[in-house]
Amino acid sequence: MKKSINTFLKHPVKDNTNRSANPPVIRASTILFNSMQELYQHENKIKKHKKISHYSYGRYGSSTTIELENMLKELEQAFHVFLTGTGFGGVALAIMSLCRPGDEILVSDNVYGPTKEISAKLLKEFNIKAQFYNPDSFKDLQNKVSKKTKMILVENPGSNTFEFQDLSKIVSLAKKKKIFTFLDNTWGTPLYLKPLNLGFDMSFSSATKYFSGHSDAMGGSLAVNRKVFKKIMFFYKLSGYRMSADEAYLIIRGLRTLDTRLKKHYENTKTVINFLRGQKKVKEILYPYKPSSKSYKLWKKYYSGATGLLSIVIKSKKKSSVIKFVNSLELFGIGYSWGGFESLAILQEIRSTNKDEYIQGRNYLRFNKDEHIVRLHIGLEDPKDLISDLKRSLRHIS
Repeated sequence: MKKSINTFLKHPVKDNTNRSANPPVIRASTILFNSMQELYQHENKIKKHKKISHYSYGRYGSSTTIELENMLKELEQAFHVFLTGTGFGGVALAIMSLCRPGDEILVSDNVYGPTKEISAKLLKEFNIKAQFYNPDSFKDLQNKVSKKTKMILVENPGSNTFEFQDLSKIVSLAKKKKIFTFLDNTWGTPLYLKPLNLGFDMSFSSATKYFSGHSDAMGGSLAVNRKVFKKIMFFYKLSGYRMSADEAYLIIRGLRTLDTRLKKHYENTKTVINFLRGQKKVKEILYPYKPSSKSYKLWKKYYSGATGLLSIVIKSKKKSSVIKFVNSLELFGIGYSWGGFESLAILQEIRSTNKDEYIQGRNYLRFNKDEHIVRLHIGLEDPKDLISDLKRSLRHIS
């Protein structure tokens, strides 16, 4: 029976031995075989990328992680999915698997802070040059491509500032120049955008976010095509970038309700944005909601839906009043990450230029010094309550 992806996600493998509706949590380091011949045959199946129910050693995963791999493989329409213990582990896995001394990597300037840090700092120590391009200028990307460019790394939309790029143009350029492509698709999720179908070599999602959905698990998902599979598998097996069975189980649980949760996140977000549009203290809303905007047009071109993460731009000469606004929110927790059931708010410092700081400053930034970016994750609460909370707290801005 042919099933939609939403139905598929509701029916992962069950624990038939114990008659449970949920898959078993298999924790294992040693995997036992009945004979040496069986072990050899199984390792050969793994090398040939045949369907398996277990690995030959626990460092590569367990039956529980294989079940999650299979679910995400279907969701991403991928050749294979690699799971990592944290979201950022998936980014590091892609870069370290493919880039070598003498290579260059082109990175969108609006990527997640740690992605920028590994590109700007760590790769330098391996004689790999990172260049950051303007996400609002495809021409800038074109001009920075060289014969040494090995990878183009894109986050769409951009972290905190939510710029949308013309993804097909990037893929076309990369294929012409034989450059690997990576897309951080955590915001849109493969439910609303399938990067591999667009031609990207790698589709990454932080499973910590919407896949999990409950703020209690960490993990990364790197979905790949056949072209890069062997290179990434080589490094993956040696690096130990595995996900635990317990984390995999929690993320499987989250995936079952992914479609339902994302619809509610989006509905709540639209309601909150309608309120924010009328607030004089909010200069701009960074989210694809205006049909006339470039962001909306590019979102509509590639995505079948939207999620609950956005930023608002607040104009104020007193940064302390913006901090007071965030601190006074009752229903919005203050903290990193997002994608769970609860609403969150955090003042984003994206102008940092101190080379020793965790968050690297932007090279291309269109905001003035008196314009502050507050990132909001709109959760699953009653949107009327969220609006009341925002309305009360906005009074603190001066």
